[in-house]
Amino acid sequence: MEKRKLGNDGPYVSEIAFGCMSLPDDLDASSRIIDAALDAGINYFDTADLYMRGRNEELTGRALGSRRKDVILATKVGNRWTEGRDGWTWDASPEYIRSAVRDSLRRLQTDYIDLYQLHGGTNEDDLDAVIDVFEELKKEGLIRQYGISSIRPNAFRPFLEKSEAVSVMMQYSLLDRRPEEWLAGIQNNGASVVARGPLAKGLLTAEAGKRSAQSEGFESYSGSELREIADEFSRLPGSLHGAALGFVLGRPEVAAAVAGASSAGQLEETLKAYRDMPDKETIEAYAALTKTARYENHRE
Repeated sequence: MEKRKLGNDGPYVSEIAFGCMSLPDDLDASSRIIDAALDAGINYFDTADLYMRGRNEELTGRALGSRRKDVILATKVGNRWTEGRDGWTWDASPEYIRSAVRDSLRRLQTDYIDLYQLHGGTNEDDLDAVIDVFEELKKEGLIRQYGISSIRPNAFRPFLEKSEAVSVMMQYSLLDRRPEEWLAGIQNNGASVVARGPLAKGLLTAEAGKRSAQSEGFESYSGSELREIADEFSRLPGSLHGAALGFVLGRPEVAAAVAGASSAGQLEETLKAYRDMPDKETIEAYAALTKTARYENHRE
C-alpha cells in the first residue's frame, strides 16, 4: 500500500483510507474487517462522533486495540446529538468542541487523535474561535493535526485560509467532479483532499449495471443517464472499480480515497481493485465519459 503526505505538515497516510462508518454493530465482525485492513497496509482510519451516536468510535477503538499506535486515527466534531431525542444540531462552539474531543478520546480508547475534523461548517460559524480551540488542543497534545469535512466552498475556503489545516474531506468521484475547480487552491493552502464516496454508492463497481437499474439518479445524473453511462463503462477495458480509485488518486492534490466495508469480502474487492488500477490512458477514457460540474450552492 503506497502512502502520501497529508498536507504540508501532516503524516503519511495509506492511499486507501478505511471509512469506519460502514462497520457492523458487532465487535467481532468489526475486528475482523479492521484486521484485514491493517494486514493490507491500510494505516488511515476515519470515523466521527456522529456515527451511531458515538458507538462507531467505540467499535473502532476497541477493534484497533494495542495497534492504535500504528495508525493514523481521524474523527470529526460539530454535530451534537440531543439527548432523549432523534436527530442532532450543529454546534461548532469552542465549549462544545472541548467537551466533545474528550468524549471521543474516551470512546476511541486513546490519548490523542491524529486528525480532528470539523464535520461540516456554515458561513455563520466563528471560524477564528474554532481554529483557536483546535490550535489549543494541538498544544495540549490531545490532537496532532486538524482539518475540515465539507463540500461547502463558503466553509472550507475561509477555514483553510485562516488556519494550518492539513486536509479537506469531500465527496469526489468520476460521477461527482464538483471539487475539481477547488483542488489546486486547497493544495496551495497547504492541505490535501481526502476523497470520500469514490465509488459513488456502488455505481462505480462491478455492480454498476444493477445499481444504476435501481437508481433514480445521482448528483447531476438522472436514472436514465446512469444506466447509459454504466453501459458505456462496460465497453471499456479494465476494472471500473479500479478506474474509479485510479481517477481520484490520479490527482496529486488527493492524499487518500476513503473506502468503507461492512464485511471483509467487500474490503477485499476494493483492495483488489486498488492493486489492479488501469493505466492513465484507460482512466482518462473513463473520465471522458463523465460530466464536469461545479458547486452551485454555498459559494459565497
